[in-house]
Amino acid sequence: MNMIPYADRKPDTQYRDLLQFILDHGEVTETQQETDAITFIAPPSLHFNLNNGFPLITERDISSFWKQAIGEIFCFVNGGRTLSTLEKFGCKWWSPWATEAKCSKRGLMTGDLGPGSYGPAFHDFPMVDGGTFNQWQHIVEQITEYPHLRTHFVSPWIPQYVGRGKGKAQKVVVAPCHGWVHVRVINGKLILHMFQRSADVTVGDPANIAQYAALLMALAHVLGLKAHQLVVSFSDAHIYVNQVDAVKKMLSREPRRFPTVTMDTSVTNLFDFRKEHFVLGDDYHPHPAIKEIPVAI
Repeated sequence: MNMIPYADRKPDTQYRDLLQFILDHGEVTETQQETDAITFIAPPSLHFNLNNGFPLITERDISSFWKQAIGEIFCFVNGGRTLSTLEKFGCKWWSPWATEAKCSKRGLMTGDLGPGSYGPAFHDFPMVDGGTFNQWQHIVEQITEYPHLRTHFVSPWIPQYVGRGKGKAQKVVVAPCHGWVHVRVINGKLILHMFQRSADVTVGDPANIAQYAALLMALAHVLGLKAHQLVVSFSDAHIYVNQVDAVKKMLSREPRRFPTVTMDTSVTNLFDFRKEHFVLGDDYHPHPAIKEIPVAI
């Protein structure tokens, strides 16, 4: 990938535009968390061309945790499903969702996200013969053999482990919120389109944008293609009502340019990438962090 010089990049307003759109057009809805949310179904998608910089939001400083997001996605790509495995990959924010109470309710060991979580779906999707299917390995192989296809698709959803109701046993602590991925190769350029079922746009989405941009870079490198564009689409996009003050603060700040992120190109296997292989340049100039934005558990 070839990012244009920092001075030539255009400040990106897509994230702030999304926040404003939800505030303007969303409806207040009840949630299973302890606070209501302002919700809009299917707001406009975000299109990030990586030559304009790595899409690390600048409305607030997220340099303290963006690498945790990258650690998380590569943990899931490798099939990780426990707190201990996530921590080995450098992601430490899952503990509130994998407590003894939440896990035991689903018949899981404490710290186990469950067989319906991202890692098992990505790496060990159950097959009818009792075997498992590695979706990301398949994507690498299929793009290598048939780059022109429109069927380079990954899903985090194993419905028999996610559904609720009479006679059904949910086997996941959090139903997957992101990770429906459609990859396309167009004129030697790789485009990764990630769809989110549910998006906490204030807290979660900046991390999701960063981690799938990193995944796009890694996948393109492994395939010998140019990492061109990350597209992020949403179904249920929401801002929790107790986050509105923080959102308004971000919206009061002027847009700034995206920074440079470089990647260790000596890594050639998608499953060998780790958060340490991605380095943020000294041209990240965000607005100050906003501490203690409420997170819905």
